[in-house]
Amino acid sequence: MIMRAKVSEIVFDCADPAALVRFWASLLGGEPVDRGEDWSYVEPPGFVRIAFQKVPEGKAVKNRLHLDLETGGVDEAAEEAVRLGAVRVGGIVSDPYGDFQVLRDPEGNEFCFVR
Repeated sequence: MIMRAKVSEIVFDCADPAALVRFWASLLGGEPVDRGEDWSYVEPPGFVRIAFQKVPEGKAVKNRLHLDLETGGVDEAAEEAVRLGAVRVGGIVSDPYGDFQVLRDPEGNEFCFVR
């Protein structure tokens, strides 16, 4: 029998966990929790915990994994994320299956709003 695992949390390496958790908590909901200067997390409603771990090296390349966040209005969600500190990457992409917008959080981690 194969043992199945369950996703407990998604962890982002970063330079400033306390600042980054507050960005994501504002974006997704939930209360930011600081477990020390090296580790913070948020438990957004309806999603697994997202944690932020301090590492000494900076982000050097594109993420190999990113979050796609479903929203009813891609442009409106992107505008709010930019107000919170995100940066748009290009414009909204549309195809027969929907729309998406790539963004970067304040430390450069890519994520997308999708509809």
